[in-house]
Amino acid sequence: MTEKEEFQQVSRVSRSKDDAEKYYDRISVIYDWLGGIFERKHAKKALKYLEIENGEIVLEIGFGTGHCLQRIALSVGKTGKAYGVDISDRMLQITRKRLKKAGLIDRVELFNRDTSKLPFNNETFDAVFMSFTLELFDTPEIPQLLNEVRRVLKVKGRLGVTSLSKSKGNSLPIRIYEWIHREWPKYVDCRPIYLEQTLRKADYTIQQSETDKVLLLPVEIVVAIKNNKNSSGGSR
Repeated sequence: MTEKEEFQQVSRVSRSKDDAEKYYDRISVIYDWLGGIFERKHAKKALKYLEIENGEIVLEIGFGTGHCLQRIALSVGKTGKAYGVDISDRMLQITRKRLKKAGLIDRVELFNRDTSKLPFNNETFDAVFMSFTLELFDTPEIPQLLNEVRRVLKVKGRLGVTSLSKSKGNSLPIRIYEWIHREWPKYVDCRPIYLEQTLRKADYTIQQSETDKVLLLPVEIVVAIKNNKNSSGGSR
């Protein structure tokens, strides 16, 4: 499949960032019941594969209600640091309460903003994590975000991603899901993507890759390494 053919096969994301912010603010209090209970086991597996160590500096993009960010904060320990970026302020407030209750808030810094430009210096992080987040970005935005992630990762830094996947082709469940996504883009805003191929094209080396399922939809769990070359982009 050529890059053009792959681009055409992936459904687009038509809702605006403003719509996304409002939607996730609105569902924040019930998010764990809407999607989190189906997504969480795959996210936990991806974090396990990412092998976060004590003392590391780790970023989660799209942290939602903070379950994974809490695990990251535990993994980095007292000598490390966890950072989170999310478009929804209400998600951030829920996460802040979760971290305070767990006694981990001093290990974490939270940012409420769009991630098209990450507010961090070059080569800041040992690892970056995204769970069911990358597929929320429109197709042209995905390589831009991955380039930003490359910029803020240290040399040989690790990227862990869990995403809905098209790697197994256009099954009936995928076709139905994509139809729903096209009909109600403000409410079903994520869609399956070619995760591993996308990471390779963005100049990452695949370290580990696995396919699983959430309900009847394929899910890719991938850990990739930033290739050893100079990062592009400015600093904070």
